[in-house]
Amino acid sequence: MRVYIASAYTKGDVAVNVRNVILIADELVKRGHTPYIPHLTHFWHFISPKDIGFWYEYDNSFLDHWAEVLLRMPNESTGADNEVIRAKKLGIPVYYNIEDLPWVY
Repeated sequence: MRVYIASAYTKGDVAVNVRNVILIADELVKRGHTPYIPHLTHFWHFISPKDIGFWYEYDNSFLDHWAEVLLRMPNESTGADNEVIRAKKLGIPVYYNIEDLPWVY
């Protein structure tokens, strides 16, 4: 399944947050899923900064047109909470625990 990972980015240490999402993505790949990691735009922004609105629109495009499910990580994040709301409005299933996602293989 194509899994959009919704998790904290700016709350706490950004580098740790990016690392944590990459580790979750690795686990998703092991389970046969294809993750989308919005946090990787951190590196793009470092080289070519954009307004926060650009990044929200960019990520929302993946959520709207690509994601089959959303995995919400257990941390505090207004942005990730908004992504959950958006996913639910679009009828995209939301999971709160990676263990609840079915294995693809």
